[in-house]
Amino acid sequence: MFRTLMRKLNAGKTLVKAPGWIAPLKPIKGTISTVKACSSRSPTLARPRLYRQTGMLVVPSCPLTYLSSPRIIMRAYWHALAPALIGTLLISPVPASADVDYQRDIKPLLHEKCSACHGALKQEAELRFDAAALIRDSQAVVSGQAEKSDLIERVSSADPDLRMPPEGEGEKLTDEQIQLLKQWINEGLSAPDDEPIPSRPEDHWAYQLPQSPAGLEASSVNPIDQLILRTQQQAGVKPLGPASKHNLVRRLYFDLIGLPPTPQQVAAFVNNDSADAYQSLVNELLNSPRHGERWARHWMDVWRYSDWSGYKNQLRGSQRHIWHWRDWIIESINEDKAYNRMVVEMIAGDELAPQDPQVLRATGFLARNYHNSNRNIWLDATVEHTSKAFLATTINCARCHDHKYDPLTQHEYYAMRAIFEPHHVRTFRLPGQPNLNAAGIPRVYDSQPDAKTFLYIAGNEKHYDKESPVTAALPAVFQSELNSVPVSLPAQAIFPALKPYVEAEAIKQAQDKLTKLEQQPPQAAKDSQSDEPSIVELKREEARQELLSLQARWAADKALYGDKALYGVQQAPSTAPNELAQSAAAAERRYRVAKAKRELAEKQQQLASVTTNDNEDEKKQETAIKNARKAVDNAEQQLTKATNEAKKTDAKYSSVGKAYPKQSTGRRLALANWIASEENPLTARVAVNHLWRWHFGQALVENTFDFGLRSPPPQQQHVLDFLATELTAHNWSMKHVHRLIVTSDAYQRASSSAESVAESNRQLDPENKFYWRANVRRLEAEAIRDSVLHIAGSLDTTTGGPDLDHSQGQTKPRRSLYFRHAYEKQMTMLVLFDGAGPNECYRRSNSIVPQQALSLANSNLAWSQARKLAGQLVQDAKDSEADDSFIALAFETILGRQAASAEITACQEFLSDQTELLKGSTRTLLGGTAKADIPASSEPEQRAKENLVHALINHNDFITVR
Repeated sequence: MFRTLMRKLNAGKTLVKAPGWIAPLKPIKGTISTVKACSSRSPTLARPRLYRQTGMLVVPSCPLTYLSSPRIIMRAYWHALAPALIGTLLISPVPASADVDYQRDIKPLLHEKCSACHGALKQEAELRFDAAALIRDSQAVVSGQAEKSDLIERVSSADPDLRMPPEGEGEKLTDEQIQLLKQWINEGLSAPDDEPIPSRPEDHWAYQLPQSPAGLEASSVNPIDQLILRTQQQAGVKPLGPASKHNLVRRLYFDLIGLPPTPQQVAAFVNNDSADAYQSLVNELLNSPRHGERWARHWMDVWRYSDWSGYKNQLRGSQRHIWHWRDWIIESINEDKAYNRMVVEMIAGDELAPQDPQVLRATGFLARNYHNSNRNIWLDATVEHTSKAFLATTINCARCHDHKYDPLTQHEYYAMRAIFEPHHVRTFRLPGQPNLNAAGIPRVYDSQPDAKTFLYIAGNEKHYDKESPVTAALPAVFQSELNSVPVSLPAQAIFPALKPYVEAEAIKQAQDKLTKLEQQPPQAAKDSQSDEPSIVELKREEARQELLSLQARWAADKALYGDKALYGVQQAPSTAPNELAQSAAAAERRYRVAKAKRELAEKQQQLASVTTNDNEDEKKQETAIKNARKAVDNAEQQLTKATNEAKKTDAKYSSVGKAYPKQSTGRRLALANWIASEENPLTARVAVNHLWRWHFGQALVENTFDFGLRSPPPQQQHVLDFLATELTAHNWSMKHVHRLIVTSDAYQRASSSAESVAESNRQLDPENKFYWRANVRRLEAEAIRDSVLHIAGSLDTTTGGPDLDHSQGQTKPRRSLYFRHAYEKQMTMLVLFDGAGPNECYRRSNSIVPQQALSLANSNLAWSQARKLAGQLVQDAKDSEADDSFIALAFETILGRQAASAEITACQEFLSDQTELLKGSTRTLLGGTAKADIPASSEPEQRAKENLVHALINHNDFITVR
């Protein structure tokens, strides 16, 4: 019955966006080709399967034995059309045209196989295969005669010494690839006449400063629409009209704050006919504290956020308390901090503001790379992901050899590493939190300013050029100098114990200890004739000397490391530092003598106790006395040693804290300033490309972390460059770019239309490169989970704080980004819905696997929130006795839209049938084994409503933005 309802409700919905089993049977035609096959643990299970009973098209990622719930799957078998549909559309590629297409078939092949040695970077044998015109002019190809072409002879040769690509530098061409080349040559080497030929790598489009496109008019038409319209007209596509207000408001809420609108918020927008209603809503959502949480998670993907990774108390990866960096990201986005400022703070916050803990939090970007077992792994990750995240440059490919495709040498890779070579991680102590394992801010600093960087031969860390240290520098292709200047650090950065609260807390602790002992009554001596002090008196003297020692040592350290400007009214000590050091040493030795006396007295007391003890086991008593006498002897030796030490007059004392280098190299600050400069051609482009992708579901530059020579100019480069210049011109404000994007017609378009123009557009632009429609998108994992809580009013909107245990994701109602996210520490539900990988996630991909359906159908979270929401909807419905009122409100609350008449009818039938079925039933759940914190209602009518709400949470539209 449940499955029947789901098939009816999902009829006509896009299959690729459905979570497995709720995908309908009806719309399979024309949509299956967009589903991507997933890997399988069993080769026999890798084939896609269509389950008739549930209308489910599954591309398994694990054995189907996992799908054991009879309530969800029942018995699976192949649909009669499955071999034809799935075999053709999923397993086999789309049949190629009889003609070879240069752009589609030949250029990518030659680029992959040949351009590393025969391209703009290198021209072995003076041959270039990176443009058709250059191939025609070479001696390697004879147009119309493939059998006489050296190119075909070399790629086909069985002799490994003659075959191209050479062994070790690429896989040989397949027979099919060779046949494509032959056909292209025999057909006359056809290619576009206007194919660009880059004369130098420096001429690559991404290495040129972005310029705002010419011809933009100052009008009410959004510049983005003006630019897109040009390419639409050239391509002959016509944009669809605006989306319905229900779809648009839901789209905007999810894009800007990551949560669905309430029925009241939808109604307020839909019924508002004022000209500025949409703009007002955009501003409201951008100013919401939820906006920072939504977009922080996006950037956390790119910046590789990962919580502490370890076992028990071990630290293996990232850092404890790295959540401070996460909170910095949220706060920075909410306050619209300039993006370039964020870059500088993340890479070099310790050199920019070494005493500001709010800025130091940002260096979690680097602290996150920590790897306890291998420093090279740590630094390699730092170089690679700094370059990818901010510059979309794959310099990591040059670690073992010169980059095959981009103008980056191996030496330049290590020159980049030299920028980071000196840095390390330490923890900033917070007021009232002396235990750094319990609290603190992980921050970076240059621990070894003189550390040298060596080039690893073939990338082997055991074989390096010891004679030629590499100097820190930027890759030559960027034609910029590093210009690093050492940064002199303030006293508190050099010696963190100088922070006033550190001294105050330590002194107070010592004073409190002494006060407590002074309030105790004196201990009666066992021998009234003895002049020896009691244990309590010895403890008091020890505490007194400890306090004096601390005070003296702090005075000496402040004289050594402090400065007058640091203390303000508390002037730095004027006494000569050496005298203070001698005084500190003497005070510390008196404390050690007092401590040794107390320890000796306690050992003597213990000896007396075991000696007078009447133990029936004489052997055990002898052993105890022997051990006690040995402890007394050791204590006497320690007292003698401490007494002799006290007679010395040198100035050696134990510092109250650890001292760090007085200077930072300034290399990271120089790198950060260069990345954040308006003169850098990549930074702004890379940033707005990510922003565009998260709004539209597809990036302007498809490979978001590689803008190198393999990345051709994007179809909408004029839009990319316009947004990049807008970002820099408006103080790198991301909120400004958000406004531009979401107020454009391109963003507000409908995702589908029954008009003939839509079909015409699909023929001309099936991939929507010209943005003639909005893309239908599945929500990210976090938005799906948060929405389940939000619609029921359960979401805890507390902002910030320590990471929560990932295993509590089904029970704690905080937003998903606050749960622990690390290697082997990820919430299962988020993983199933393709949440970010903790190691790297520059672009998420969507899968369709049956476990996604199970996570919504059988989870404690889904059932509990469905039951809670059902109870609220009954109270909110205008007439709780009328099912149609309940159904209408359920659709508005869960799916953000009104129910169609056919949907109302299907739901009414479901409620009626469910109520009859449940009357007299003693089952807790209808055929399932899921447990929920909120029990099912004992009333059949209410129980049926709970099941309907649960069904709508499993609806395709609940996890989809249209």
